[in-house]
Amino acid sequence: MMLEVLRDIGRRLLREIKPGPPSVSEEALPRGAAGDATHPLDTKAEEIIIRGLEASGLPLSVISEEAGFVELNGGGGRRVLVDPVDGSRNAAAGIPFYCTSIAVSDGKALRGVELAYILNLANGDEFWAEKGGGAFKNGERIATQRDDILRLVAFDAHVPGREIPRLMPLLSQTRKARCLGSTALALAYLAAGGASVFVVPSLSRSFDFAAGWLLVREAGGIFTDTEGRDLGGVEAGLEHITTILASANAALHNKALDLLGRKS
Repeated sequence: MMLEVLRDIGRRLLREIKPGPPSVSEEALPRGAAGDATHPLDTKAEEIIIRGLEASGLPLSVISEEAGFVELNGGGGRRVLVDPVDGSRNAAAGIPFYCTSIAVSDGKALRGVELAYILNLANGDEFWAEKGGGAFKNGERIATQRDDILRLVAFDAHVPGREIPRLMPLLSQTRKARCLGSTALALAYLAAGGASVFVVPSLSRSFDFAAGWLLVREAGGIFTDTEGRDLGGVEAGLEHITTILASANAALHNKALDLLGRKS
């Protein structure tokens, strides 16, 4: 039932969310609950999502990037982690790589995530995963890359001057490297076999990657921090708390950990 609620929200988002003309302005905007600048697109998407979740009639505790903590239908029940538009700067610049990310958890820690939904708002690609039920893209079951070749490494660098040098031992060994600008969507395409490794050396918030965490794992991948530590106990909240290393399989993950441990 909850998956259909999320897919219905996704259909509404695709109908109503349209980015405006490209703009690379750095003009200060109001800050959301997570501390990031809020774009009009974020606010509109969040309103659609919260309305859709409320209309389900289910008691939910929502944690969203813009609004913070919101109790719906009496609150309690499952915890829903929402990033209305992950990749807002891409959307604002007219770059078609941004998404909505929603994760549903039966507890306060990441290990409680039981349903993941990621929607590419630019082209309609729809990803979901249910704990123990596999991962899907547009209704077709997906799996991560199976061999141990570093075909494509995706990354995000919040402070490039400091973080890219740390990534260079890994980036220098891959056939292709990409900085895509949306954590959730990069993880979704990794789950579908599009990337070998995705790494974020800066601290990320759990709602940025909670849905991707389940998608990658259900598709056969590995997901830890950049030191190889399990993230199942990470609390689902608004704080920047952990680095990210997701790989298509154990062999690639071990290779990435080894390379990240070397000095450039």
